[in-house]
Amino acid sequence: MANSKRTLFLKRRLRVRNKLRKTNVGKVRLSVHRSNKNISAQLIDDVNGVTLASASSLEKDLGVTGKNNVDAAAKVGAALAERAKKAKVEECYFDRGGFLFHGKVKALADAAREGGLKF
Repeated sequence: MANSKRTLFLKRRLRVRNKLRKTNVGKVRLSVHRSNKNISAQLIDDVNGVTLASASSLEKDLGVTGKNNVDAAAKVGAALAERAKKAKVEECYFDRGGFLFHGKVKALADAAREGGLKF
């Protein structure tokens, strides 16, 4: 029986996340979620189970509400990098989940790197 897109996505997400956890023990995780209408990112401390900073295209102050394009992703990445500095986070690892590192996900990552995050 053929696998659905959803099950393939979930398998890919687990595969990526488990490989990253093995090599980045003790670091903060930059987790990305992309939907058809929005994109969001969080800096998560897995040891303590706490979200240190987050940014989303749903936030009105970013000015991209309801848009999910490369420009919106870049604004979210820049906002997350700024909030990471306030939370005193300089280094993290990038967890793309089951999403390909292309387009919006790549734009978010590049903007976060330009903002000062190292991964």
